[in-house]
Amino acid sequence: MAFSTNGGSWGSRSRVRRLSSMSDINVVPLVDIMLVLLVIFMITAHVMEFGLEVDVPRVRQTKDSAKELPVVTITKNGELYLNEQPININLLPQEIRKRFPGAQEVYVRADKDTIWDVIAQVVSELGEAKLAVNMVTQPVDEAERPRSR
Repeated sequence: MAFSTNGGSWGSRSRVRRLSSMSDINVVPLVDIMLVLLVIFMITAHVMEFGLEVDVPRVRQTKDSAKELPVVTITKNGELYLNEQPININLLPQEIRKRFPGAQEVYVRADKDTIWDVIAQVVSELGEAKLAVNMVTQPVDEAERPRSR
């Protein structure tokens, strides 16, 4: 492909300038896209965290478990959730059997400020349905533990 630098007249014998190719990469569009992605990530990062805020009690002895079991969550207000979906306490055993066929155990995750009566009712319902209850707790941090003298 030929380029003319003399205004389009082909017959003149003016000095021909060579067009130099641009060897630099324009990074402005790349930076724009990266900044937009960064803003989107910053806005949505906190949404991706676990949806229910439950502060489970801290205990000295805990067991690590990697079992995939149904999780019954009890909030401070006594609201029940089965794997982050609200549920009625009367339908709890039936929903566990329906959603998790063959499940013999359940994790119960209760906020440490939950009224004991609600926890006792949930454990009783699960016990009547012949489901083993595993309570979810956090280990006591050694820095928080008071030192004995």
